[in-house]
Amino acid sequence: MNATPEHVECLIIGSGPAGYTAAIYAARADMKPVMYEGLQPGGQLTITTDVENYPGYPDGIMGPEMMDLFKKQAVRLGADVRFGMVTSVEFTQGGPQKVVVDGTKEIVADSVIISTGASAKWLGIPSEQRLNGSGVSACAVCDGFFYRNSDVAIVGAGDTACEEASYLSKICSKVYMLVRKDEFRASKAMQHRVLTTPNIEVLFNTETDEILGDKTVEAVRVKNNQTGETREISIKGFFVAIGHTPNTDIFKPFIDMDEQGYILTRPGSTYTNMEGVFCSGDAQDKTYRQAVTAAGSGCMAALDAERWLAARHSAPSNA
Repeated sequence: MNATPEHVECLIIGSGPAGYTAAIYAARADMKPVMYEGLQPGGQLTITTDVENYPGYPDGIMGPEMMDLFKKQAVRLGADVRFGMVTSVEFTQGGPQKVVVDGTKEIVADSVIISTGASAKWLGIPSEQRLNGSGVSACAVCDGFFYRNSDVAIVGAGDTACEEASYLSKICSKVYMLVRKDEFRASKAMQHRVLTTPNIEVLFNTETDEILGDKTVEAVRVKNNQTGETREISIKGFFVAIGHTPNTDIFKPFIDMDEQGYILTRPGSTYTNMEGVFCSGDAQDKTYRQAVTAAGSGCMAALDAERWLAARHSAPSNA
């Protein structure tokens, strides 16, 4: 550990649209924010290709380029953006908050904004990672464009899987939906939408045995878990929609979360149960999970932190 901890007024943990937007607003408020980007600077958008649904980019923009622009804006306004991973925290009610970076550097922060996001869940088969980005994707809305007029498969049984299957059905020739059990977990409305779409074929009791292809996806071998029968389906794209895991484990001893690990924030704000600690982006949003909503909550977190710090500094002393 460093002998003398570094003191920071506003520490932002994690990057992506939420973290960078929080840094932009905090810098403009002269909070001298320090951001640690984490293992994946820029978050999930750095593995996303065309972003066509973020306002202000009429021709769309590549995800990595968009995050680079977010970062440059934050730095230009005075944010101290650093590469590093927060490995442990020690939060106390009202602070100051103690944070350790890369297991060695200790920081004491007056306020903390958590923007660590969430990571897509994967099936865990070797071919899935080998072909990731070459036909395998965890975001149909992001990557479906590349499979126009092609046959694709999607794994999942919840609302998100149904939404993405419906989206793919509008641009792909055929969508095979692979459901492990004999029923959906999705709402009745989403089930109805999928089951009444002519070019979506739902295969119940079906598990992915292997994704086939040398350099790109060519087919998927599936197995009926009731009969044991296997078959190969020719496809060009394979989408995984089995949920996300919020990157919040290190905060669990201190911050209130739901059963899935999403951080609970006070309604209409980014306040957590710990005074002086705020949360924005996908670490607390399991409903929308969009770049624009993450950015909006990053703005909220910076404003909440600024107002909280101002109120604390203006409070009369008890002495």
